[in-house]
Amino acid sequence: MPDLKLYNTLTREKVSFVPEDEKNVRMYVCGPTVYDFAHIGNARPVIVFDVLFRLFRHKYGENHVTYVRNITDVDDKINARALRDYPDLPLNEAIRNVTEKTANQFHADVKALGCLEPTHEPRATEYIDGMVSIIQTLLDKDHAYIAEGAQGREVLFRVKSMENYGELSNRMGRLDEQVEGARVAVESHKEHAGDFVLWKQSHDEEPGWSGSFNGETIHGRPGWHIECSAMSEALLGKTFDIHGGGLDLIFPHHENEIAQSCCAHGTDKMASVWMHNGYVQVEGKKMSKSDGNFVTIHDLLHTEKFGGRKWPGEVLRLAMLMTHYREPIDFSVKRLDEAENIIAKLARRVLEADNGDPLAFVSSLMDDVNSSEFISKLNSLSGKPLSDALDLLGVAFSKVEANLDDAAINAAIDERLAYFADKNFAEADRIRDELLEQGIQLKDGKDPETGERVTTWEVKR
Repeated sequence: MPDLKLYNTLTREKVSFVPEDEKNVRMYVCGPTVYDFAHIGNARPVIVFDVLFRLFRHKYGENHVTYVRNITDVDDKINARALRDYPDLPLNEAIRNVTEKTANQFHADVKALGCLEPTHEPRATEYIDGMVSIIQTLLDKDHAYIAEGAQGREVLFRVKSMENYGELSNRMGRLDEQVEGARVAVESHKEHAGDFVLWKQSHDEEPGWSGSFNGETIHGRPGWHIECSAMSEALLGKTFDIHGGGLDLIFPHHENEIAQSCCAHGTDKMASVWMHNGYVQVEGKKMSKSDGNFVTIHDLLHTEKFGGRKWPGEVLRLAMLMTHYREPIDFSVKRLDEAENIIAKLARRVLEADNGDPLAFVSSLMDDVNSSEFISKLNSLSGKPLSDALDLLGVAFSKVEANLDDAAINAAIDERLAYFADKNFAEADRIRDELLEQGIQLKDGKDPETGERVTTWEVKR
């Protein structure tokens, strides 16, 4: 098997991957903030790193890979959604309703996309003690300080205390420029505008926990970044192999994770390799609710809002993997149609005689998870080798697709056309209904030249 090479955002080069411990390859990926249903942009990292998870399991063995994907269930957006959707409930109960509903939907969505469950799926609220401990360590080492903000007491990270702050986002040495695009408010209580919140005081109507810092108790809640530092340390250790997420997380989220973890633990790294997937556009535009092109995974799977039809999870998955994970994607109906056609052809090839060696195609995935190249080579496989290759990609077929018999379907269509010619409409309808029960949708039309009835078919979704 060839060496696995991965592009490292931190070093900006593709390098051979060497885990710290081949008996326990460790990967952390930032998961959803459960205040709303996951959109198609959220689906991309889930799918991309599921493929990498499968590849690690294939190379090192299923029992030698630990994959952590967190759930953020404490966040100001969650609080706002809880107040909006459940105004008559106590806030904590309202928050629980929002996070449970949204997390359950997320699980159903990613399962439909063919994703394996991660080894661990920690929730931020379960690791508050770990966050408090890291924050106090940062205070002890003079990497953090307590200040009185506009909304109350805060513990802030002192960015100037870290010499190589900004290395991941290529901003090192330009500290004064790092606030740009980071949604950081320039406030008078901060020593530097780029200092970020580790812990903030909660008011009576906000959720909170008691945190003791330098002997002072601040009833509050954690900042966004500290959550991942605490969860990754608890489940993977102070350093680990892979940290992944979307391109939008490089700064400030991942940059700040590195700062917190390295300064608290006294390490020169948090993760050996940082991987980031590209952005997702929808029909050539940035996704936004105001443009009407904001589409959730649930919408695609269960409604007819996109392209006037529902889309199966395997089609959505393949459409994502048809482009290299670091490249941007234009998610469109045309792209989904193309993915569906590929799947229909591959499903029939799975039923053919064995041909080809799937190991020969693993090399594409071993080259920085090049799923697009991997897919382009699948046509030379059939039977079990093709099935094995698709398992590695995480693409499964529906029962209908896996049992298509073109000859039998076309014969039934010819028989139906003969009944139409004899004006035996009852028998023609019977054949149509029987095919529909098998998941085959017939479409009648006319030949533009002869005017004769023409019937085509497709798998019903």
